[in-house]
Amino acid sequence: MAHEKAAADMSETDAARGLSPGQQTGQHRGERPKPERDAIDSPERVEVIAIFGPTASGKTAVAEVVAGALGTEVVSADAMQVYRGLPILTNQPERPTRLVAIRPLDDEMSVGAFASLAHEAIDDLVAERGAAVVAGGTGLYLRAALADLGVPPPAAPGRRARVEEEVDRNRGAAHERLASLDPTTAANVHPNDRQRLVRALELAEVGGTLTPHEDRLWGSSTRRPSRVFGLEVESDELERRIRARAEEMFARGVVEEVRAALEQPVSRTAEKTLGLREIAELEPADALERIVVRTRRYAAYQRKWMRRIPGIVLVEAAHDPAAVAADVLAHLRG
Repeated sequence: MAHEKAAADMSETDAARGLSPGQQTGQHRGERPKPERDAIDSPERVEVIAIFGPTASGKTAVAEVVAGALGTEVVSADAMQVYRGLPILTNQPERPTRLVAIRPLDDEMSVGAFASLAHEAIDDLVAERGAAVVAGGTGLYLRAALADLGVPPPAAPGRRARVEEEVDRNRGAAHERLASLDPTTAANVHPNDRQRLVRALELAEVGGTLTPHEDRLWGSSTRRPSRVFGLEVESDELERRIRARAEEMFARGVVEEVRAALEQPVSRTAEKTLGLREIAELEPADALERIVVRTRRYAAYQRKWMRRIPGIVLVEAAHDPAAVAADVLAHLRG
């Protein structure tokens, strides 16, 4: 297993470069020459630069500037941007980005499946360009992209439906059954945490456990030498940006986009896209307000997650993306 690249495997020359040099190569969306890379002088070799932040913090724009300076590309670590058909609702970047719009809406996407795709994309970019930039606001997907979490495979559809029914019928009894199968996990899963209770029971039934996976989730190990930057924006400014983004989505035609998307099968994973249900069920003005409220709550959750990431470098993100990216690059230079 390669949780981290051993320092002994790096030559002194490579370490002095900070980020190993890429090699000119054809890209996944057509051949193009490799841009000039910004020289980084750092005592620590860094191959993966991750940009994390709450919704509307500007992480995609910052990541694109950093990637341009380093002559590489961005890998998206957003749970819903993997889907085609909802580019406005999921705020997909206009520039070519790895792992964006790669799956139809009727595909299910698990953390384990995403991790394999992300590892491949990152490894390709490091081999071809010397570095990869990962951007995302889905904390679990970001961590899965950076580390080898050993995520258990998804449960068979029949088992998932049965366990969900059991939990919804009586969470207390379901939690008691978990305690009989996996006492350690049961002690760390609240009966009201439906998602984790369902997953823990699924794993316990087949002799697995949620605990080792969650231990790795909050560890500091990574598959490759990495540095994670967190974008900080004051609450008032973030709320202003969230509303502005929501209003822009509706102005660009998100209602029509959602209606078209729902004319085809949509997976249970894609159904969780924030705003999809609101736009499908409410009048546009009401849907907009509801999306703003839900996005604020989600952003608060993202900020809490961000502060739990080991070794994260917090960067003030109230400035324009170029200025924030310059701060990130300065940190990389050490």
